[in-house]
Amino acid sequence: MKTGSQVTLEPRWPVALAVLATLAIVAELPERIRLLPAWASYLAALVVLFPIVAVALTAGKRPWRQIERIAVFLFFIIAAVMMLANLTNLVFAMIRRSSEVGGLQLLSSSIGVWVTNVLMFALLYWQIDRSGPEARVNFGSTQPDWLFPQESAPDKGVPAGWHPTFIDYLFLAYSTATAFSTTDTVPLTARAKLLMMLESSLSLMTIAIVASRAINILGS
Repeated sequence: MKTGSQVTLEPRWPVALAVLATLAIVAELPERIRLLPAWASYLAALVVLFPIVAVALTAGKRPWRQIERIAVFLFFIIAAVMMLANLTNLVFAMIRRSSEVGGLQLLSSSIGVWVTNVLMFALLYWQIDRSGPEARVNFGSTQPDWLFPQESAPDKGVPAGWHPTFIDYLFLAYSTATAFSTTDTVPLTARAKLLMMLESSLSLMTIAIVASRAINILGS
């Protein structure tokens, strides 16, 4: 078993891109829909990106990994609150048929909310499964929250030492938001099932209510 200061580090650039994409999308939402001003999104990006970059630059030293874990959890909570508020504003704008928000803005905003939903849940899945990215790589005995198809595939079909990375959790979040159910990855714990139910519900609300109404407005 490796020590806390000698760990194999998972690349952080996909995670950093996901954080930047999430906050860029939120910042570009119409002011009528957005909960906070654009500068607040960029400030949040700096706060959460700092420990992610620090983990990469310090070769995964334990204190920075712990700070990163806390930052990702806080980011998820803040992003979830902002997304729910934005979704609520979209629904109210749709019900009131506000002239300030047209069909095209409703459609683009609903797409932004949907993408935010996928990215923030991908980050959460990546951080909680098997106690986090470095625990998965270096201490593989932790109880998994999800079972990936590679783990039950024949050895010759999977690279030696395979473990899920952020891209796998991004695909899991994307599949959950589009199919509203499990696809190739099986949830094993209660929290995994509850989180996937929540993500599916938010995605369904965004697509079925807001996006469909926006398309109806554009077509009329």
